[in-house]
Amino acid sequence: MAGHTENSITVDAPLDLVWDITNDIENWPRLFTEYSSLEVLSREGDTTAFRLTMYPDDNGKVWSWVSERTVDRANRTVRARRVETGPFAHMNILWEYTELPGGTQMRWTQDFAMKPDAPVDDEWMTDNINRNSRTQMALIRDRIEQVARDRQNAPLPR
Repeated sequence: MAGHTENSITVDAPLDLVWDITNDIENWPRLFTEYSSLEVLSREGDTTAFRLTMYPDDNGKVWSWVSERTVDRANRTVRARRVETGPFAHMNILWEYTELPGGTQMRWTQDFAMKPDAPVDDEWMTDNINRNSRTQMALIRDRIEQVARDRQNAPLPR
């Protein structure tokens, strides 16, 4: 059995702003509450390899892995995969952005499988990813909407 999640949220902000903020990976530790650091390892065209490190979990374990991410602004998609898979047999992620009359819909789809010796199974990880994605998406939405409001209310340059 493999795991699959799909989560989406609508952000009351222009697509370009949502795209720019969510794809500025060097700022992910300030955008996501779960990441303590991100180190860019290489860039080649639209593909970036990076090490992502989380804050310690409830047991004090720090999770870190290398991912590769390819942005396709023309098609408003981002594809990512874990290079260092850790407890995952594989982890593939698709981010999709859709412009709507009331803002921008952001959708995250994750397809994965846990290794047989992983500390959790596919079902547990599916629930965990769904719960965490909803939390992070809401926080990201709130932060981007605040930036959009701040820009809208900024005084015009003289």
